[in-house]
Amino acid sequence: MKSASHIAPNIVFRTVSNLGFKRPKASLLGLSLVAVAVAGLFGTQLVHAQAKAKPTAVKAPAAIASNAKSMKPGPVVEGVSEFKLANGLQVLLVPDDSKPSVTVNLTYLVGSRHENYGETGMAHLLEHMLFKGTPKFPMVWAEFSKRGMRANGTTWTDRTNYFASFASSPESIDWYMRWLADSMTNSNIAKSDLDSEMTVVRNEMESGENNSFRVVIEAMMGSAYQWHNYGKSTIGARADVENVDLGRLKAFYKTYYQPDNAVLIVSGKFDNAQVTKLVANYFATIAKPNRLLPKLPTIDPVQDGERSVTVRRPAGAPLVLAGFHMPANSHPDMAAVDVLEEILGDAPSGRLHKALVDSKLAASAFGFGFKFREPGFSFFGAQLPPTADITAVRTALVAALDGVKTNPITADELDRARTKKLKNWELAFTDPEQVGVELSEAIASGDWRLFFLRRDQIKAVKLEDVQRVANERLLTDNRTIGLFIPTEKPVRAPKPALHDITASVKDYKGGVAVAAGEAFVTTPANIDARTERVQLAPGVKLALLPKKTRGAVVTAQLRMGLGSLESLKGQAVIGSAAMNLLDRGTATLKRAQISDEFNKLKAEVSIGGSADSLGLSITTTRESLPKALALAMDVIRNASFPDDQVQEYKTQAITGLKEAEKEPNSIARNALARHLSPYAKDDVRYSGTFAEQMAAIEALSATELRAFHKRFLGAADVTVSVVGDFDAAALKTQLAPVFANWQSDDKVTRVPYPAVAPKAGELKFQTPDKQNAYFGMRSPIVVEESSAEHAALVVADQIFSASQNSRLWTRVREKDGISYGVGSTLNVSPWELSGLWSVGAIYAPQNLGKIRAAISEEMVRALKDGFTAAEVKDAIAAIVRDRELNRAQDGSVAASWQTRLRRNKTFADSAQYEALIKAVSVDTVNAAFRKHIKPDNMVYAFAGDFAKAGQ
Repeated sequence: MKSASHIAPNIVFRTVSNLGFKRPKASLLGLSLVAVAVAGLFGTQLVHAQAKAKPTAVKAPAAIASNAKSMKPGPVVEGVSEFKLANGLQVLLVPDDSKPSVTVNLTYLVGSRHENYGETGMAHLLEHMLFKGTPKFPMVWAEFSKRGMRANGTTWTDRTNYFASFASSPESIDWYMRWLADSMTNSNIAKSDLDSEMTVVRNEMESGENNSFRVVIEAMMGSAYQWHNYGKSTIGARADVENVDLGRLKAFYKTYYQPDNAVLIVSGKFDNAQVTKLVANYFATIAKPNRLLPKLPTIDPVQDGERSVTVRRPAGAPLVLAGFHMPANSHPDMAAVDVLEEILGDAPSGRLHKALVDSKLAASAFGFGFKFREPGFSFFGAQLPPTADITAVRTALVAALDGVKTNPITADELDRARTKKLKNWELAFTDPEQVGVELSEAIASGDWRLFFLRRDQIKAVKLEDVQRVANERLLTDNRTIGLFIPTEKPVRAPKPALHDITASVKDYKGGVAVAAGEAFVTTPANIDARTERVQLAPGVKLALLPKKTRGAVVTAQLRMGLGSLESLKGQAVIGSAAMNLLDRGTATLKRAQISDEFNKLKAEVSIGGSADSLGLSITTTRESLPKALALAMDVIRNASFPDDQVQEYKTQAITGLKEAEKEPNSIARNALARHLSPYAKDDVRYSGTFAEQMAAIEALSATELRAFHKRFLGAADVTVSVVGDFDAAALKTQLAPVFANWQSDDKVTRVPYPAVAPKAGELKFQTPDKQNAYFGMRSPIVVEESSAEHAALVVADQIFSASQNSRLWTRVREKDGISYGVGSTLNVSPWELSGLWSVGAIYAPQNLGKIRAAISEEMVRALKDGFTAAEVKDAIAAIVRDRELNRAQDGSVAASWQTRLRRNKTFADSAQYEALIKAVSVDTVNAAFRKHIKPDNMVYAFAGDFAKAGQ
């Protein structure tokens, strides 16, 4: 049971999209992506795409219970049919036979907006109380569990809803409808239940208190709304919740929990006659109340000056936000507002991302809105790196927003935003579970048909409408600025103590303790001793390391080699796309179904790769591993490459490349790779230009992908490593038939990457309007990966630039202060004498001369004077600690076994290599650095707006 405005946000999707979070679907009517995270609107996330069923209108059957005579048919829109009972209850039926489940949602038009002084949080508290049951239904949660129902409730500003999704059956639908009807008027609302639930509500209230994003949003809303309840958190004031008056709570319930203030939505697979009869029998018997619903005339006046709030707390990342009052969600202008939020807040195409993130001023940028029944609010902002100048970011954010007037919205921006919004609508409408939620949000805004109307409005919205709304709303006097400034020791007034903590924890015992893991010794010798290596079939090798882990977690990884240098000619883009589309569907499972099944198995699964190899990673529990692995292999082996998914992949990939071709770091890295690439265009190792890559992706077809899959995938070169809590014997038995009779049409031979001859040079690129620049430096390295010389070179790299205690970091970051990040990587092949040393840094374009000088001077100093014995000692200790840490991570151990299985090695080679690391001396380190690091053999790349900076 979740209070919409209280759920602690992850600052997700737009704000930290680079952290790998998966996006839920956006809502056109309720909250946008970030707002969903902030508000927790959907409670339990039951939103996944499903196959679209052909909508059909619902007609009430002639012969039903006598109460059905009072059901009057209403509008029918695209398969959604409305009926209305004499007591005022609205009923929406949304049939969809595409999957054997049904979602029943009852929405009451009451939320935090309806609370009086001293009643804040009452709507949410009442939501909790309904799950305490009625005299006829005393154990609601137990009944949900017994019937396999995913049930929950959520509270927001304008509505409270109760919903459940479950396998469709007449018995389950009947039971849930009876409970909903009974709970409408007969819920207990008892003092004993209120007392027992108070701890739960308090815990929910406290769960978000330390979240910087939530607290600054709450502060902004409180500042922006002087009188309206939208300025108050849905969770309520702690004092109001803890001291709630039971009589007032019951009065609140009797006022708003009535049929004339509710809408029942049934979506999914159900029998129309049964559902209509159930509605008639259970709901039509409830009398229409005599009371009149209270009128709430409060609306804030037009804001007459910029407002600002600052929140200082010890933890969290810095935040800068700007909020603006917007129309009510039912207003026709809200289609333009929706599009405007997308144009400004999208990542990576949005204006704020380009202005703040691309310039390295902020870590992420976003835009979203609270769509309310009465005038709402839009937010635009950025999350900052810890050391960022919050004043500079505020200035840049305001400038970007003000700039919409002087730099008008373009047709391309409108089209991109419109396309995304309509895509989200389609995905929502094709999901029986989510469509009920979407209709609930439309109902909260005034009428369920707004769900369809908003789609049509977005289709029809014109460029001049978006620009007009921006000009009218993105005004200084309509703006509220919110800042979150992490402060180690904020000065606070004495904190009031309104409750006794002893009473809160008196009988608290917590949940069932998580199963503890064993004390595993992570030495190479013990890893080898505990690992069983198996040749399962001629082309299939296994490394199995069973051990007890906390929570019985296990990690499994698989690699499948594909093709050869000759057979993969011209297949680079096709193969890469095929590997990354494997989990988009099979003949029997759609993408969302695959995701659903993995989620049910508590499995985090990654499937991908490149033209010459497929990779699979699974993290799950002992109990779920067999099913998760079986599902993953079924998905890989039977991938169907649906046309719509191929098109979606192409759109995403091309969008990413279009963004990359404007980014200084992407431009420089691509140029460096191409400069050192001696391969022909049809070679699988070829590095293409952005234009070449986009053209190849645009030309992709599902037919080509299916052909690649059939030709190259097979069990000729497979390695499987499993580390954690699992049954090794059972796993071997399970895997044997998986790889049987699975041969590719092509022989598998590892693609070689021989040493590339040094190719010195300097590459410089102008990137207009980019406030940050990138420096890159690369040099081919020829050294044996398992040699003492390589160990010495690794230590040298650690000292020079590979750590935050390195010479380059100390000079460029700490001393000169000209780069937020500088560092290097040393990659040497375990297969052949080839490798690459790379150094990179970001900086302001005007500091081009300084970055050149700093890196050149430090390199010359290292080559001339060498490193010190103390530096060598510290570097060795750091490298050894890092390797020890890696061996303590099951995922790292599984990955290490992948390479070792292919090379017929064990972890003994790790111990041998660490011995080489520990044995290096200051002389061998300096000799290795001087031998392999040749400034005259390097290629340098600089990308940035140097013309603007006068460079």
